[in-house]
Amino acid sequence: MNEKPRPPLPEPIKQVLEQLDEFRLTHARRSKIPEPLWQAAVALARQHGLYAVAQTLRLDYVGLKKRLTGVSRTEPNVDHPGVEKATFLQLSTPRSPSNEECIIEFESARGGKIRIQWKGAAEPDWTKLLRAWRESEG
Repeated sequence: MNEKPRPPLPEPIKQVLEQLDEFRLTHARRSKIPEPLWQAAVALARQHGLYAVAQTLRLDYVGLKKRLTGVSRTEPNVDHPGVEKATFLQLSTPRSPSNEECIIEFESARGGKIRIQWKGAAEPDWTKLLRAWRESEG
């Protein structure tokens, strides 16, 4: 049979493949892959395609696809690979009778969502709400 020679792997894919291979050699078979490796795989999938990256890195296609679509709001940090850049938006408006009702929605990198709606001048305790939500996501 005449098999076509495969094109060489791009260097970023080689590097992540080596890191995954090392992780797989040093951990039990069903160990969770560390988040920085997943983030690197997501970044590669954006650039080189979901199927090609999942197949080459021997990752669960559906799991990578969920992360790819669920992590789209954050970009990889080029200065510090494996660390996401923070995405934060603070909105401030003057208090007036016209803005006594507010709805805020958050979405985590894992795809979890929370919607907070309140009426009146007193704001919710953001720290407690977000901490409780993070703990419930596990």
